[in-house]
Amino acid sequence: MSQGAELETDYIEKLETGIPGFDFLAEGGLPKGRATLISGTAGSAKTVFACQFLVEGIKKGENGVFITFEESPKAIRKNMRGFDWNIKEWEENRQWAFVDASPQPGETPMVSGKYDLGALIARIEYAIRKYSAQRVSLDSLGAIFSHLADSAQVRSDLFRLASALRELEVTAIMTAERTEEYGEISRFGVEEFVADNVVILRNVLNDEKRRRTIEILKYRGTDHQKGEYPFTIIKGKGAVIIPLSAIELEQHSSNIRITSGSKELDKMCGGGFFRDSIILVSGATGTGKTLMVTEFMAGGVENNERCLVFAFEESREQLFRNATGWGVDFEKMEKEGKLKVVCRYPETTGLENHLINMKDTIQTFKPNRVAVDSLSALERVSTLKGFREFIIGLTSFIKQQEIGGLFTSTTPTLLGGSSITEAHISTITDSIILLRYVEMYGEMRRGITVLKMRGSMHDKDIREFTIDNRGMHIGHPFRNVTGILAGTPMYTTQSEVERLTNLFDE
Repeated sequence: MSQGAELETDYIEKLETGIPGFDFLAEGGLPKGRATLISGTAGSAKTVFACQFLVEGIKKGENGVFITFEESPKAIRKNMRGFDWNIKEWEENRQWAFVDASPQPGETPMVSGKYDLGALIARIEYAIRKYSAQRVSLDSLGAIFSHLADSAQVRSDLFRLASALRELEVTAIMTAERTEEYGEISRFGVEEFVADNVVILRNVLNDEKRRRTIEILKYRGTDHQKGEYPFTIIKGKGAVIIPLSAIELEQHSSNIRITSGSKELDKMCGGGFFRDSIILVSGATGTGKTLMVTEFMAGGVENNERCLVFAFEESREQLFRNATGWGVDFEKMEKEGKLKVVCRYPETTGLENHLINMKDTIQTFKPNRVAVDSLSALERVSTLKGFREFIIGLTSFIKQQEIGGLFTSTTPTLLGGSSITEAHISTITDSIILLRYVEMYGEMRRGITVLKMRGSMHDKDIREFTIDNRGMHIGHPFRNVTGILAGTPMYTTQSEVERLTNLFDE
């Protein structure tokens, strides 16, 4: 045998599952012709994953066999209709076959004496050959143990089953239940008998919020991404894995400028925002963040760009009314097809679902600029880790599409100060604009400053701005006032300013 033939024999070929995000984590898919154990606690989406593996195969012309030990085929058909998976039709087309080993109504789930899975293995082999199946799912192995007393015999039979599947050169998924999210791999210790590969599904409760994650624990003889990655269950899609922490920084950078919608702000930013930049606008409630979003959209529409707004705090009616009050006609822009406004309350779904829906909307509408108002609203429905991963996933996706993005965040105190949201997004933004209240002689004024402008010179002053029925108007810098950004503004006399300036120069 030649050296090239040996290399070809030793190479582990992978089968693309088609499950969104999984093949990226698995660096190509599941090892072809091998069995993979999918282990997870109750409610971690094991059955969905097992069904989706066959569904995606059928889309590619690969037939599948589903062996069920718990739910009846009727129940599985019904449950999976929520994902628009018509299993009955695939059965009629001889693309999907069930091997029903589930308990029958009225059947006593006990077997005394020695029990042999040989008859079941023969049924499985027959179905695989009859339907020329390339994919097989078994759900769930733990059900066998719960009904049978002789665990040693069952383990032996499971090893025979795994060997039979390998002989038939099918790629198989076997699900098993575990009792703890971070405990033993499976309740009955089946992994060493049946699987070359182990994947863990988790549904962790953290800070009263559920968060699904997936981890490839073992891939014998081949590489994969390490660690946990969030995933979610989407109607019409099934499981969608979000490989956020594996995203590589390969986005392009553009030198083309776009307007912020305000000539004064464009001047402060050295000529406007960069086309594919991410801008964070931070400020207390009422400082003008939504106004900046409105002007950002209006500036885009004026330049014949398509604009998209995701609003998580105000209703559609409020946004349109506010825009009208500032002299911007959102309704007209929308009728012309230049603007799309999507309003959702953060609590309606999980953060991963929000991310998937936002990405789908962006891909469908194909905007030139996107605004999110506000990130702070989304922050309250997630853990800190989940929120940061959401930010990374959204910003990287927007930059890959070469879209300008403007995000707003609300500071926790009226006069500014530190913000958790800023800490999680500031390092991956290209520009940061701070809006602050300034108290002077019993009067509240507003201030604006460009804190950061990556790749460009910008105005360093803190300028006063006003809001009227024509929008935002940026004026002169504040003089003789210190501590604005820290939230502790203090009025300083001209002589004190000169003394501090001389001290600094020395």
